[in-house]
Amino acid sequence: MNPLRVLSVVACLAMAAMASPTSTANQSLKPMEWLTPRELEAIPAVDELTLDRLESMPLQKGAELLQQVYHLSQINHDVEPNYVPSNIQVYWPQPNGEKIVAPFNEMIQRLKQQQNFGEDEVTVIVTGLPNTVETVKKANRKLVAAYMQRYNLQAQQQQAQKYTNDLDDETKNKNQRSSSEEDYNELAKNANTNTGDIIVIDLGSQLTTFKRYAMLDIEKTGNKIGKWIAQLTSELRLPYETIHMIGQNVGAHVAGAAANEFTRLTGHKLRRVTGLDPSSIIAKYRNTLIGLARGDAEFVDVIHTSVYGMGTPIRSGDVDFYPNGPSTGVPGADNVVEATMRATRYFAESVRPGNERAFPAVPANSLKQYKENDGFGKRAYMGIDAAYDIEGDYMLQVNPKSPFGRNAPAQKQSSYHGMHTVWQNEKSFQ
Repeated sequence: MNPLRVLSVVACLAMAAMASPTSTANQSLKPMEWLTPRELEAIPAVDELTLDRLESMPLQKGAELLQQVYHLSQINHDVEPNYVPSNIQVYWPQPNGEKIVAPFNEMIQRLKQQQNFGEDEVTVIVTGLPNTVETVKKANRKLVAAYMQRYNLQAQQQQAQKYTNDLDDETKNKNQRSSSEEDYNELAKNANTNTGDIIVIDLGSQLTTFKRYAMLDIEKTGNKIGKWIAQLTSELRLPYETIHMIGQNVGAHVAGAAANEFTRLTGHKLRRVTGLDPSSIIAKYRNTLIGLARGDAEFVDVIHTSVYGMGTPIRSGDVDFYPNGPSTGVPGADNVVEATMRATRYFAESVRPGNERAFPAVPANSLKQYKENDGFGKRAYMGIDAAYDIEGDYMLQVNPKSPFGRNAPAQKQSSYHGMHTVWQNEKSFQ
């Protein structure tokens, strides 16, 4: 950090701390009470902080840095958002591994040309971090591929049957069933799937710097997306009850704002909004409540995987799930970026056919209470199969590596032989 800029930052912080001496809120945030001058000097400005830097830092160190940046931004409560992306790309993945890509103002016309779009469910994903980071790219790819499997189960079964028949022709008696065929038939039998379409609003690719990420105007960006969804449902005559929005990190808050704007314009609430590790909100307008919250849709469910890192400890939905309790990260995550993206990985795992109930959870106020089997209320399932009548805080334990769900069928999780012939090029969903 430039020494002159350090002095100006410290001076500003001192002025902020001395302002409104009767305000307990300001006094409780005096930086010199919880940071030494050396620590203040070491904190980067938002335009110096990068995801690559956070990814290279140990989990705890990255989390501490983000908490410092966040609290410094809240000292005088005057950091207002100033960034609204102007060229957000939207893409529609295809079963053959290709995707149709277009900007907002063109995509609806493209979709109107497709005869079968929107006949069943429509899942709209709002990304929150750029795919330039490998951890982000991999998680997003897994989520899209999982939905493509879910929405194309019949085609997968046909392809799996062809695959196993080919094996029979070449290597074994035709009357003998292969293990992959047995696994796949069992998978399909247990799957609770539907057909549908997935739309990805790639907000994350516009957040190429931490400054853009931190200064994103959530309300204005969400309003743009909400208007687009209202136009989409109107022009394509889509039932609003079939739409499920999924927001990732800061995109979770944008999804909430979009759902609110949709309700304002149409008088109807979307069926569901899912928040995948909603972020802390650095820039916000004074005296304004923003961020994903219960009531944004008929049902709002949230998965928190980096509460004290890139995420937020604030309850954000009708039901909030805390894998391994509220913490900096989750088992197996080495840095804050990986920790926040685990929410996406968990949800993706639950989307895969037959895996809907891989993450059983129970209501609990702490991880200690959960471990002591002192949870209260009924069991719920984190992920795609979350019941719409549950509410409150739920906890569960997860595995450090995939399969992450403790109820996940490990054998089938790693033996999607038939699926691999259809989805062998997951990298096309980037």
